[in-house]
Formats: sequence, C-alpha cells, structure tokens
Amino acid sequence: MIKKAFQNLSNFIKDVKSELLKVTFPTKNETIGSTTVVIIFTIVVSIFLAIVDVVLVRLLRLVV
Repeated sequence: MIKKAFQNLSNFIKDVKSELLKVTFPTKNETIGSTTVVIIFTIVVSIFLAIVDVVLVRLLRLVV
C-alpha cells in the first residue's frame, strides 16, 4: 500500500515536471502591453460607473 502511494506520488511529480517544461512566460513587451490594457480598461469602467452613479443619484432625488 505504501509502495503504491510512493509510486503515485512519483508519477505525479514527473507529470508536474513535464507540464512545467511546457510553460512559456511572457516577454517584457507583452507584460507591459497587458498591464497597459488592464489599467486603461479599469479607468474606462471606473468612469462609466461614476457616470451611472451620478445619473442614478439624480434620478433618485427627483423621485424622492
């Protein structure tokens, strides 16, 4: 039973090692580009939500 557990663990570690060899990390330019896209998207969504918030607050004040 213990022998099978160690065999399973050994197989798992071999599989992890083989999968890690397939990993490719982004280049510096790709990282900068992705970060720029995320920052711009965050700013755009923040502005949109701020506008929606202002509009809803004004509508609520008209109703109340």
